[in-house]
Amino acid sequence: MAGILSRHTSPWHRQQQNTSVNPLFGTIYNSIYLVAKSIHNVRKAGELLSGVNLAYFTKNTNFTGFNQRITVDAAGDVLTKYVILDSNGIGSQLYQTFLLDLKTRVLSFAGNSIHYPGGYPPPSDSNCWFDKNALCTGGVEVTYIIVVFAVILSLAVGGLLIGLYIRRRLQQIRLLKGPNRILLTLEDLTFIDPQPSNKKLNLEDLGDSKSAIEEKSGDRSHSVNSLQTTTHETTNVAVYEGDWVWLRKFKKGQFKEVKQSTTRIFTKMKDLRNENVNPFLGFFLDCSMFAVVTEHCSRGSLQDLLRKEDVKLDWMFKSSLLLDLIKGMKYLHHKEFPHGRLKSRNCVVDGRFVLKITDHGFNELLDAQKAPLEEPPPEELFWTAPEFLRDTANSRKGTYKGDVYSFSIILQEVVVRGLPYCMLGLTPEEIIRKVKKPPPMCRPTVAPDQAPLECIQLMKQCWSEMPERRPSFHEIFDRFKIINKGKKTNIIDSMLRMLEQYSSNLEDLIRERTEELEAEKQRTEKLLSEMLPPSVAEALKTGATVEPEYFDQVTIYFSDIVGFTTISSLSDPIEVVDLLNDLYSLFDAVLSNHDVYKVETIGDAYMVASGLPKRNGNKHAAEIANMSLNILSSVGTFHMRHMPNVPVRIRIGIHSGPCVAGVVGLTMPRYCLFGDTVNTASRMESTGLPYRIHVNVNTVKILHSLNEGYKIDVRGKTELKGKGIEETYWLVGKTNFTKPLPSPPEIKPGEDSHGLNPEDIAEYKRKKAEKKA
Repeated sequence: MAGILSRHTSPWHRQQQNTSVNPLFGTIYNSIYLVAKSIHNVRKAGELLSGVNLAYFTKNTNFTGFNQRITVDAAGDVLTKYVILDSNGIGSQLYQTFLLDLKTRVLSFAGNSIHYPGGYPPPSDSNCWFDKNALCTGGVEVTYIIVVFAVILSLAVGGLLIGLYIRRRLQQIRLLKGPNRILLTLEDLTFIDPQPSNKKLNLEDLGDSKSAIEEKSGDRSHSVNSLQTTTHETTNVAVYEGDWVWLRKFKKGQFKEVKQSTTRIFTKMKDLRNENVNPFLGFFLDCSMFAVVTEHCSRGSLQDLLRKEDVKLDWMFKSSLLLDLIKGMKYLHHKEFPHGRLKSRNCVVDGRFVLKITDHGFNELLDAQKAPLEEPPPEELFWTAPEFLRDTANSRKGTYKGDVYSFSIILQEVVVRGLPYCMLGLTPEEIIRKVKKPPPMCRPTVAPDQAPLECIQLMKQCWSEMPERRPSFHEIFDRFKIINKGKKTNIIDSMLRMLEQYSSNLEDLIRERTEELEAEKQRTEKLLSEMLPPSVAEALKTGATVEPEYFDQVTIYFSDIVGFTTISSLSDPIEVVDLLNDLYSLFDAVLSNHDVYKVETIGDAYMVASGLPKRNGNKHAAEIANMSLNILSSVGTFHMRHMPNVPVRIRIGIHSGPCVAGVVGLTMPRYCLFGDTVNTASRMESTGLPYRIHVNVNTVKILHSLNEGYKIDVRGKTELKGKGIEETYWLVGKTNFTKPLPSPPEIKPGEDSHGLNPEDIAEYKRKKAEKKA
């Protein structure tokens, strides 16, 4: 229908004569008028305005519509006239084709035929479509529809069955073939014994993990042929596709055959991919042996690592291992895979010190095989939650809260670095009995200084008696990050930091040791320079040969203690040592102010030279003379510790002349002087007198030539052994030398000038005798 020519005679329409409007306008007008009239009738009757009343009061209504009279009969049907419009298929102009009168139910031709696309009308509809009491028999047969539906359903069921069959065949092929095959045989594995001692590795000795594996990851580079090949019965370690693997064997009778339910568990385990979960590589079944094949971790289990006292575990190291454990369990629980047998022996550590969880899915495999329950020993139940200790029938069905309890016991092991409940001093049977039947609640005790306080609080919350109060691993992970203050606890980073700290400490230690070595070297060189001349010491250090050296003019000094033999006989050896050490220390202090070289000391003899090894012109005689006066002055006030009243008198002899100096000996080499000058100087000392400086004529001539005011007295003719009689002199002082010199004792005719006077030691002898009495 398109348009209707209006022939209405209302006042408004009289003003709008010959105006064409859209037929929809008339339809809308009639509809609104009908609804309004019905509402008026409802209100007029005093009824509630509702949809039912509104429909009822439209019946038996008459009114003048937009372009014709509208009548509604008692059934509610609108009885009016309609015009069927159509176009000619070319333009948009509409023409009248038929007139339909619903009141008389007559369809009359209006002068124009209906234009049908294609030139012919569609097939007539059956009258049964308009009669609610008649059944249509034309069109599509119901039997045909049922047959088609049955065929489609059969094809669908057949396709589903074929798909299931193909899927199962693919699963079977995947289990046996391909790079991701699960079922393994002896052809796939090469069993080895990694222990040099060929120690047997079996499940009974190792518990539930790789506890005995101590080999380092670097050992994998060794050729497999270098390891003694063993059988599948004697070892749990094998080589699979070039890598070491670990076999978790089932006990005899626990596993019988691979069922469909078991295959689903294998697939679920195979799909687990996380760096903190030990990957499931396959299932070994051959020679009546069944075993889960997983990656071999060279550091062994966490329990092994905690038992190694030589491995230093600081809190950063421990927290890194614990965080690995938390992340692994968080992943398993996210995959809806509770562990059910979590313990420190089921946490293995690889060569990079990354902790990985293993033995997951083992309980599910046992349950799928309907393996009989076995009563484990009490020490194997430390990690089992109390609710499972009281309900052993469901002990294989792991729960999330049960895993959290097991984690708390592992946390205690890591914190205290000891076995579970090691601090209680109870037997395993007593511990399990108390845990199983509280109160009081039996749990490990951890000192506050062994871990952060937040960590201990988390541990206590995780082993709560009520499972619903235990946190999830998501919460544990978040709280553990707070405990570590957001720091990354990667163990490699921790080791690198330790290496950096060790390197820094090592540098400080090397620097400190270098300084100590340098100081020791300087002390050694100083000691060597005090034992040998610096030039000689340098030559000896470089390994060079020290040739003897001739010196044409040197002055040599000798001195000894008068009555030293008597003093030694009256003294203890240690007292003699103290005497010589005190006296020679005094002499050494004097020598430091003069250009002289101390040659040696032999007993009470003290030998000094000047003019060697470093030549100093003709100053050698003056240096020795000045030194002698200073030594003599210092001896005048010296007293022995044990004989303070006994005077210490020395004789000094000086001579000048040529000599040869050289190093003698390989062991304890000594710088020695040779020549007649040395002998003459020794004779000058031995023929001298107490508190006197005996000088030879050669030295006197040099001193006079220097014209420095030396005071020299003539002693007279003196017989020198091996030299005959010579004129000798006493050096008694020097101009501007103000230090006091001791007075030489008077030597009476017939007295020995080389010993002590009896009165000097008489008092000492008396006191010593009184002390003994």
